[in-house]
Parts: sequence; C-alpha cells; structure tokens
Amino acid sequence: MNDSSWGTPQTGYWGQSDHGPGREAVPAGPAYDAHQAQQTRPMPIVPDVPEHGGDQDADRGVARLSGPLFRDEPTRARPLPGEVPQNPEPMPPAPQPAPAPQKKSAGRDLGAAIGVGVGLGAVIVASLFVVKAVFVGVIAVAVVVGLWELTTRLDERKGIKAPLVPLAIGGAAMVVAGYARGAEGAWVAMALTTLAVLVWRMTAPPEGYLKDVTAGVFATFYVPFLATFVAMLLRADDGPWRVLTFLLLTVVSDTGAYAVGWRFGKHKLAPRISPGKTREGLLGAVGFSMVAGALCMQFLIDDGVWWQGLLLGLAVAASATLGDLGESMIKRDLGIKDMGTLLPGHGGIMDRLDSLLPTAPVVWLLLVIFVGSS
Repeated sequence: MNDSSWGTPQTGYWGQSDHGPGREAVPAGPAYDAHQAQQTRPMPIVPDVPEHGGDQDADRGVARLSGPLFRDEPTRARPLPGEVPQNPEPMPPAPQPAPAPQKKSAGRDLGAAIGVGVGLGAVIVASLFVVKAVFVGVIAVAVVVGLWELTTRLDERKGIKAPLVPLAIGGAAMVVAGYARGAEGAWVAMALTTLAVLVWRMTAPPEGYLKDVTAGVFATFYVPFLATFVAMLLRADDGPWRVLTFLLLTVVSDTGAYAVGWRFGKHKLAPRISPGKTREGLLGAVGFSMVAGALCMQFLIDDGVWWQGLLLGLAVAASATLGDLGESMIKRDLGIKDMGTLLPGHGGIMDRLDSLLPTAPVVWLLLVIFVGSS
C-alpha cells in the first residue's frame, strides 16, 4: 500500500523526526498505550495578566485559565470594583399586599330610593283612601309624564318623533274613561287616541311618517291603555283595597327579586337583556309575592281565599318580571340606562311603571275571576 502514513518518519511538535537522537520511533495510528501518551505535549498553561494594576505577587504561582475553552465562546468581562454590570440580573418583584376584599354593591343609592319610595307610597295611599277621583288624577299624571319620557328618549336616540300632544291628551282621557265606563270606555278612548295620532302626524312632512305613527300607537298601548286597568280596579266597592293589593304584590315581587338576587344571585336569567337579573332573584320574587298574595287575599279582599292569593302572587311575579325585561329591552335598543332622572335612586317614572303596567291587567282579570268585578 502506498499510504503516506506508512513508511515515512513521524514528525514531532517541534518539526524534528521522531527517529532523531534521543527519541524513539512511535508507530502511527489512532491507538496509543500509556507509554506513547507520555510523548504527547500538554497544553501550556498561560498565567492571567494582572488587571488594572492588580497585585502581581498574589497571582504568582497560581495557574488560571484566562480565556474561553472554545473559540466560539465569548469572553466575559469582569466588572471593576464599584462598577455596576451592564446587564444585571433582574431583582425579584417586591411582594404586593393582597387587595382588600371589596364589598358587594347594591348598584343604586338605597337611601334615595327608599326615601322616594316611601314618599310616593304616602301620596298614593292618601289619595286612594280619601277620594277616588284624586287617585285617578294621580294615574293620569303618571301616564302623561311616562309618555313624555318615552317619546323624548325615542326622539333623542332614534330620531322617532311620536306626537306627544295627542298621546298625552288621549292617554289621560283613557284613564278617566276606564274609571267611568269600564273596559268599554277604555277601548273606545284607545281607538280615538290612535286615530288622533295618525291625523296629527299628517301636519308634518311625510318622511318618517310610518315609523312615527307606529311608535305612537305602541306608546298608546304600552302606557295609558295598560294603566287604565288600575282605574278599572278602583271601580269595585272594595276598589281601594284591590289597588293596594296590586301595588303591594308588585312592590313585594320587585323587592324579593332584588334582595335575593343581590345576596344569592349567581345564574343569569336573561344576560343579553338585563345582566343584573338572576334565576335566584326570580325565585325570590315568586316566594315573596305568593306569601304576600295569600295574606292580601285573606285579609284585604272581600270574599278572598288564601290559596287564590298564592296563584295571584305567582302570576304577579311572572308579569312583573316580564314587564321589567320588556322595558330593559327597550332601553337596550335605545342605548340608555334609565328612561329619566325625575326620581332619585329610581330613574324616571317609566322605570317605576315597567313592572306595574303589565301587571295591572293580570291582577284585574284574576280578581274578576276569583271575587267578581263589583
């Protein structure tokens, strides 16, 4: 074989032949024994260079590696005494104190809400049991203010101009007609009010006529027509007690839903419509109103029986909740929180009528079925 590793003298580190004087021939090849390993020249150890006038005597006789073991390993610079490293290791963050537990907020000014509620209750009870006609006037005023709030918000948020003048006049007339003539008078007054809305809007330009009169007809049914059933409750011999039962059950239902939902509510009832309402709150409304209904039917309504009150309370809880959700849907569409600011802690008149309006026909109908209309 003509291989250069065979038949040629081996050369050492210093360029001399391994067969020179004083050296033994070492056969070429990858394997070495212990004697041959001694012929390998070790890596020289280079002493560190003293840094910036350091004590050289202290470094004498101490063998230290001054560079990286591999060429591609960067050399680390030593910081000078008192010098801050360029990339210091980040200090661990200081422990933050645990946040204080927040108290659960009720979401409204309870003091103002209770004060306004007590004041309204006193006015209603005083007018209800002194002169019935005065209470009819209270209903008419509430209807007119509610119509004003609703039409104002429709105009502000949607540009819908429902005619307020025929709505206000017709709404008050509907309440009076319902008290004087019963259901027949209420239907006739509603028909005339609707016709007045259609004719009144003709005096304005035709653009937007359809949406304006549609909103007007909706407002006619939603506020004054439903409120007329409160006036029809008053027509009976025990009318004031029927109206008081209607008001108590609705207020108790709302209070039970609010109290139980605020304290125990976890499961949302209708999160897309009213995120604050919970299923637990609905159960609270049902329980509170059924107990109140049994007591009212037994002690306030002539010829009433307690089990009728349980059914009445259940129906009131359902209608009051649906009425509240219905107005919440309207406010969601309009992009507002409250219909007005007339009542501190409550919002506007419509924010208090939302549960009462759809509950009035339910209570009127069930009382007619249970104890008659007179």
